Amino acid sequence: MAALAVVSAVGLVVDDRVLVGAPIWAKPFKFSVSFVAYCLTLAWMLTLLTRGRRIGRWAGHVVVLTGLIEMVIITVQVVRGKRSHFNTATAFDSALWNAMGMTIVVLWAATLVIAVLLLRTRITDRATALAVRGGLLIALAGAGLGFLMTLPSETPQAAGNFDAADTMGAHSVGVPDGGPSMPLTGWSTTGGDLRAPHFVGMHALQLLPLLLIALVLLAPRFARLRDAGVRLRLMQVAVGGYAALVALITWQALRGQPLIHPDGVTLAAAGAILAAVACGTWRALRPTAPARPSRTAAEQEPVA
Repeated sequence: MAALAVVSAVGLVVDDRVLVGAPIWAKPFKFSVSFVAYCLTLAWMLTLLTRGRRIGRWAGHVVVLTGLIEMVIITVQVVRGKRSHFNTATAFDSALWNAMGMTIVVLWAATLVIAVLLLRTRITDRATALAVRGGLLIALAGAGLGFLMTLPSETPQAAGNFDAADTMGAHSVGVPDGGPSMPLTGWSTTGGDLRAPHFVGMHALQLLPLLLIALVLLAPRFARLRDAGVRLRLMQVAVGGYAALVALITWQALRGQPLIHPDGVTLAAAGAILAAVACGTWRALRPTAPARPSRTAAEQEPVA
């Protein structure tokens, strides 16, 4: 995947073709970089297993194989100048799209197997256990959101020289794919875009463990963070807040609302989540009252 990211980066420079409103090599570049982070994180998580290591190793192999198949299909379609996702224009395009769908289902199932193994593994540090398990479960939910994109869409798909008969599913909600979009991400600025919650959800896999690593590295400087209980409470706030964020932007996208143009209701919900996270963080960092020492038997004797 790292090698393919380099090849795709070169393609972005030397190949000026555009497909569905984006440079044609942008998709394999973004997917290969994402797979690098995804596979490295899963590989690290598999080292935490205390039992079921053989099953975990095979599940990891399945992730590698299915990810490779998907990237081969995406790259083949780029070379052909065709759209890889949602493309049913010809029998060959439809076969590739169906094959991609099956590989993603298998990849998701393999990740679920790894998640179940880690849920059953005894991880001594409770904050680490929460970061790993919470990140995996939210990532599974985020990956599952990708299946919403494959459902038949009522939105006209005229953008990128595709009509409704040539596609099955879409990234955008309420507007055609390939319209005005954000730089780098390519997410729609005129309608909802399911890629936003899909991306944010999947990268909980990296961000939550990275947050815990940051807390551990900061512990020598901040006395409160040396307390394992404080780190656990902060991770509980982070996991809850992250899950709420994914739910919010999923709801926003399904209403056909661009991520960068939220309405008043979305802003109010975001404010409520932010307030809850701030309050939770304050309570997590607040010093706990020391336990009162129990009275000794002599102290409990009545005074004559």
